[in-house]
Amino acid sequence: MSDPQFERLVSGSRLRLRGKSAFFATLLLHADIVPSREVLLAGTDGERVYVNPENAATLTPDSFDGLLLHEVLHAALSHVPRRGPREKKKWNRAANLIVNGMVAQAGLPIPPDAPRDDHMEQLSVEEVYTALGEGEGEDGEGNGGSDGDDDLMDGPPSDAPPKGQRSGDDAKRQWGQALAQARSVEAMLGKGDDPLGLHRELRRLEPARLDWKSQLWRFLARTPVDFGGFDRRFIGRGMYLEALDDESLRALIAVDTSGSVDDEAVRALIGEVQGVLGAYPHVQATLYYADTEAYGPYELRAGDEVPAPQGGGGTDFRPVFKAAETAEPDVIIYLTDGYGDFPTAAPRVPTLWVVPAGGLEDNGFPFGDVLRLEDGQ
Repeated sequence: MSDPQFERLVSGSRLRLRGKSAFFATLLLHADIVPSREVLLAGTDGERVYVNPENAATLTPDSFDGLLLHEVLHAALSHVPRRGPREKKKWNRAANLIVNGMVAQAGLPIPPDAPRDDHMEQLSVEEVYTALGEGEGEDGEGNGGSDGDDDLMDGPPSDAPPKGQRSGDDAKRQWGQALAQARSVEAMLGKGDDPLGLHRELRRLEPARLDWKSQLWRFLARTPVDFGGFDRRFIGRGMYLEALDDESLRALIAVDTSGSVDDEAVRALIGEVQGVLGAYPHVQATLYYADTEAYGPYELRAGDEVPAPQGGGGTDFRPVFKAAETAEPDVIIYLTDGYGDFPTAAPRVPTLWVVPAGGLEDNGFPFGDVLRLEDGQ
C-alpha cells in the first residue's frame, strides 16, 4: 500500500539533488526506496534502501538528502555483498568512513558525530577495514542510518513489501549500470568528470560497461538547449532546473514493424524509454509503428500498456520523417535493422538509430548516430 506522504518526501529529495549533482541524482533515480518501521532511521540490504518514514520526516531537507545519498552509495558500491566473512560492525564503520566523505563532498550534512578521516576516505573499503585497529567499530552507538552500525543489513526487514527474486550478482550488475548511467549523464552536462571518478572504491569494482541502455539514457537525458549548445555557465549558477522546466524534450520513437525486428528488441527499447520517462519528467514521447507507412502517434508514458504493433510490410523510413516535420520533435529514435529507403535529406533534429544484431553497418546510415543492441536484446 502506497504512502503518499513518504513518496512526497522521497521525490522532494530526488528533485533537490538534481539541482546539486546530476551524478548523485541519477543514482537516486535508480534506487528502490521503501518505508520500514523496523529500521531506526535508514538502511540497505544492497538492493533496496529502507527508510523509517516517521523518523525521517523529522529531519531537515538537507539532512534527509544526505541520509538517502548515504544509503544509496552503500548499495551502489556493493558494500553489503563485498563484506563476505568480515566482522560486520567493523566493516560498517569502514564503509561509513568512505561514504561520509562522499556525502560531505556533495555539499550535504552528515551527523555531527559521524567519523571522518581525510586519508582513509580515499581508500577502498577493504583497505580501510584492514587499517582499522582490532576491535574498532565493534562498539559505539549507531543511529540506524547515516552512521549506525546496522545500516548495512543482511536482509530486508520483515515489514518491507516483497521483491522479485534476484541474486547478489544481479543487484551488483544493475547498480554497476546505474553508476555507468550516472557518469554518462554527468559527462553529457559538461562537467567533464563524475564526483567519484578517481575514487579508489570504484577502481576496486569491475568497471561497468556502458551498454546500449546507458547510451539511450544519455541521449534522452538531454534537453533541447543541450542539443542546441546550452551555456554551461548557467549550470553552476543553479539555473539548469529552470531550463529543464522551460525546455521539455519531445521524443519521437519509431519502431520498424516490417518483420525484421523481433518482439524482444521492441520490448527492450520501449521498456527503457518508459524508464527514462519515469525518471525525467521533462521528457515526453510519442510512438509510431512503421513499415511502408507510419502508424500513430501514440502517447508513450511510464508504466502504461504499449499499443499493439501495426504493419508488417516492407521498410520505408520516409513516412516517419515526414510525420516528424509536422510533429516537430526534438529528437527521433528509430528501432530498425536499417534495411530500407532513407529520406534524401537529413532531418533538422538529432536522430538515433537503434539497431539489433545483424543490422546495417554504421556507415550505411546516411545521417544520425547508431546505437547497437547487445546480442540477445
